[in-house]
Amino acid sequence: MKILVLQDDFPPKHLGGAGAIAFSLAKELQRRGHEILVVTTVRDSADAGAMEFEGLRLERIASSYDLRFKAYAGLWNPFALGKLGRILKEYKPDVVHAHNVHTYLSYFALAAAKRSGARVILTCHDVQAFNYTKFTDFIDPTDLSIPKTFNYRVNAWRQLRANRFRYNPLRNTMIRYVLHTYVDRIVAVSDALRQALEANGIGNVRVIHNGIDVPSWHLPQTRIDAFKKKHNLGNSVILFGGRLSGVKGKGKTVLALEQVSKDAPDAQLMIIGKVEECRHMLYQAEELGIGERLVFTDWISGEELRAAYHASAVIVVPTLSFDSFPTMNLEAGACSKPAIATCFGGSRELILDGVTGYIINPFDIPTFAQHITRLLKDPEMSRAFGKAAYDRVSSVFSLERKAEEYERLYTSDHE
Repeated sequence: MKILVLQDDFPPKHLGGAGAIAFSLAKELQRRGHEILVVTTVRDSADAGAMEFEGLRLERIASSYDLRFKAYAGLWNPFALGKLGRILKEYKPDVVHAHNVHTYLSYFALAAAKRSGARVILTCHDVQAFNYTKFTDFIDPTDLSIPKTFNYRVNAWRQLRANRFRYNPLRNTMIRYVLHTYVDRIVAVSDALRQALEANGIGNVRVIHNGIDVPSWHLPQTRIDAFKKKHNLGNSVILFGGRLSGVKGKGKTVLALEQVSKDAPDAQLMIIGKVEECRHMLYQAEELGIGERLVFTDWISGEELRAAYHASAVIVVPTLSFDSFPTMNLEAGACSKPAIATCFGGSRELILDGVTGYIINPFDIPTFAQHITRLLKDPEMSRAFGKAAYDRVSSVFSLERKAEEYERLYTSDHE
């Protein structure tokens, strides 16, 4: 089968988790005998053109604009669409599988794909199909419980107030039109995201969770020991990482660390991310008298990233906004590590609370800290949680299993 993959942000030049997920799925589908071509975008025209990356063929389109106009250019980007149209005409795919196209390729890339005669699948990794930015409207920071249900319906007036001159009153209507008219099937990466999409008028959605290539996360102990020595790590390491915006919960994590430190004096917080995004965490920790407990690795990938997980005792994902299906939870399980993750979004569909990790309300700092402390001070329980996480990820969320689900979706109108 000839499959064209569309993704705004694809390796090797990528920043978000969606690009990494699209990359691993494309590689697995190619391994299974499908012909794959990836169309993605780059900001610099010097990086544009055809290339090969880890065995995958890529066509990279230069596309850059002032993101203040994203509510318009994210719908229809004529320059990118012109390039894409020529690629579609030449490649003649059986299936076009789009991931995130809401910034540079634009939503009307889906219309171009459908007009080429291909079956069109869109995987939604986030809330951009109905919301402009990080989705927090449904969260009450004063409620420290873990609600079973949420009201995911967005309010147009609140979006207008939040985005002001960036607001496009036709944006969401046009997105729904494109998805209804030109997409054969929409995939949500979690049931929580499916609910949020449907609450905002987007139907025809089924759930396929993201998967992970578990064996690729195995690492020799010598590599792990070398990483620990390089960063002067002990045995009570808490791992926090990702694109370190405020809604990732970095401030809450430092507050939790202060409480953890009282009962676990050897606890360290290892932070993976760009140094300039981490400085506030250091300032906050220094004010609390725990600055020496923070370890910064800067942005790492590949073997170093895998070593960071294996060198840790617990992984924390305390996002303060809707987090569709955090990749860090998958990576933790692949490395036999327990994760403590937010109740906002799809984490509870992977993490079994009290079995493979804990689900928390990240605004509840005492409970967050108690769970970290419990796992740091009880290595046997931590290992049991980690093994259960590994078994669950290997059996339910393997990359091979998810590729099989997509293969069925590519060929059936009734999945």
